[in-house]
Amino acid sequence: MNKQNQHWADIGENTFITGIWLLFHVHRLAGRWPFRLCIYPVVTLQWLTRPSLRYASMQYLQRLEAATGALGHTPSIRDSLKHLALFAETMLDKLLAVSGKYRFDQIKTEGREAFYAVAEQGLGGIIVTAHLGCLELCRAMAAQRSKIRLNILVHTRHAAQFNQLLKRLNPDNDLQLIEVTEVGPATAVLLQSKIAAGEYIVIAGDRIPVFASQTVQADFLGHSAPFPVGPYILANLLKCPLYLLGCIHEGRGYRIHFETLADKVVLPRGQRAIAMAGYAQQYADALTILLKRSPYDWFNFFAFWDQSHASQ
Repeated sequence: MNKQNQHWADIGENTFITGIWLLFHVHRLAGRWPFRLCIYPVVTLQWLTRPSLRYASMQYLQRLEAATGALGHTPSIRDSLKHLALFAETMLDKLLAVSGKYRFDQIKTEGREAFYAVAEQGLGGIIVTAHLGCLELCRAMAAQRSKIRLNILVHTRHAAQFNQLLKRLNPDNDLQLIEVTEVGPATAVLLQSKIAAGEYIVIAGDRIPVFASQTVQADFLGHSAPFPVGPYILANLLKCPLYLLGCIHEGRGYRIHFETLADKVVLPRGQRAIAMAGYAQQYADALTILLKRSPYDWFNFFAFWDQSHASQ
């Protein structure tokens, strides 16, 4: 299979995990600047030895600049290395967040009041996210509010492996992972029970499940791309609201973004594909706005637009 359009799950996302775990201890002993000095050779080695990563990073940065002008200049090798270095630093912040060592006064939020008002009524929902910034900060903040319980839907053991590392940092972390390859009847019943209990199902809207599943095309950064329909089918099936949750760098910290995509997801018979494409486009547009604000924060290091597993 061409490396540029292989499925994301075949790439081996946890390449950085061991290195970042070691560098986490560098940070513990010496602080963030020594950590940053240490990551440069790691990032450079990854960039030099993984052509598919280089291709994906440059493809994304070039299309982001062409569509939004977010960078303000033609993307270069330096931008691609910066993209990868920010990912490494974000991995550190994930570990700090889960271990309780990240300073929450460096986090700002927007749109959370409306979300919390609904959550505190005991109403559950579907939260669609992206591989954007440090979502572990969102988990950590949710843990501080006992009324908000997140269940993370993952499609691969790669995510589970990284979350096992997070558990090592904080065994008391109440993280609920639901690993699935496809949503069958048993999974649907489980998810329904979570929603009925006022909990939230968190699912990425920028990753196609491991096994072939239905996708729709949406315009993303000026080019058509395949997006999964899972979040919209689930919200329709479970009759619950659909929210967007994003996290981007801002200043020395992060900004967490909450947004209601739909109070009720409607997929009319005979027009389901059109309706799902509409929700996917709404998601892609919201993601674009966040990326324009923080262009190096999208960490999908595979050729997103070239995925060959997409099925209509």
